[in-house]
Amino acid sequence: MVIVAAFISMVFFYSLISRRLERTVLTAPILFTAFGALMAFSHGALDELALDRKDLLQVAELGLVMTLFTDASRVRPSMLKGETNLPIRLLSTGMLLTIMLGVLCAMVVFRTLTWWEAGIIAAILAPTDAGLGQVIVNSPHVPHRIRQALNVEAGLNDGLSVPFLMFFVALAEARETSRGGTVLTRFLIEQLGYGALVGLAIGLLGGWLLGLALRKQWMAEPVVQLGVVALPLACVVASEATAASMFIAAFVAGLATQVGFREVGKHSVEFAEDWGQLFNYFVFFLFGLLVTRVWSQFSFAVVTYSVLSLTLIRIVPVAIALLGTRLSWPTVLFMGWFGPRGLASIVLGLVYLEGETDLPGEPTIKLVVMATVLLSIFAHGLTALPATVRYAKSIATLGHRAPEYQDEVMGADRATAEGL
Repeated sequence: MVIVAAFISMVFFYSLISRRLERTVLTAPILFTAFGALMAFSHGALDELALDRKDLLQVAELGLVMTLFTDASRVRPSMLKGETNLPIRLLSTGMLLTIMLGVLCAMVVFRTLTWWEAGIIAAILAPTDAGLGQVIVNSPHVPHRIRQALNVEAGLNDGLSVPFLMFFVALAEARETSRGGTVLTRFLIEQLGYGALVGLAIGLLGGWLLGLALRKQWMAEPVVQLGVVALPLACVVASEATAASMFIAAFVAGLATQVGFREVGKHSVEFAEDWGQLFNYFVFFLFGLLVTRVWSQFSFAVVTYSVLSLTLIRIVPVAIALLGTRLSWPTVLFMGWFGPRGLASIVLGLVYLEGETDLPGEPTIKLVVMATVLLSIFAHGLTALPATVRYAKSIATLGHRAPEYQDEVMGADRATAEGL
């Protein structure tokens, strides 16, 4: 109970000063990670961590399941339409190039890794976390189109990175064992196939029932949120029974639920902004506690790759993906820098380690993921506020017809046309 008691105390303390912290560079992930690191001085906490590691991982996994469902449920198809649409560029060209460049850099920096082990690192570190730069996605000084692009990207790339991770793990296992065909078949059929089917079934049926209940006025409005939250939890239960991926199931369910219940995004976000935050904070708290046990092993190569992951491996693919959008260079650099690694990378790393694949490069994978996320939590958290102010000044001279303000201009034009 030492870990739980310490976490509850930190949540209460943070709630008392949360408004004051909004005007500072200290973010919630920074505080909870730092407090978790301080808990490493408690022998009781370390003993409890060793005994309850499995239970703590399940809490972290549940947090990611809820996040994947919430993120997928609030993304409308209209957000991904258009040739110059920024989210679709970041999620297709940008993400694929990020993984490819991540693999290449890992092979250069770590000469002992296989291509598949390098792919595992790249896939775990591919998803971004808008929560680490909450100042940006909420700032009125950043154009709406840019904020939405970063937010939608962070909302979907965690779910899209899961199949890549599972694919690289399956290939690595196939290479290390004589069961290559069996491993790949299990990956394709059980993890991906069953996961997608479970998510589709729960999402379509659950969404249809929720929509029907609301139309028939069978369900009280305050209880809608509980019905929505039950769907990702159902994905967890069904996935355990079928050996499917709960992450794939939750992500697909979030998308499918919108077919029968278009308002699912609003209700799932309401939960995520309240109770769902506890899962996120706990993951960062747990991460801080875990990272203190290994940071003395951070070698020059590990730190080098971490820096590359947050700079070159992120910024170059973003710049290429945004070619032809006519966005200014300050905007491209701003979007490239704010691709923080956080919740998804932590949990995917924990899930990989708990899989006990015993790959030769596993120690390196663990250290790289931890070092990169730790660096990102502090680097992106501390720079979010000053970088937003600086960016706002750099684009202040752009006209209101600039590509950065395309959404606002189109909205104004429609309003004018309707007025006429």
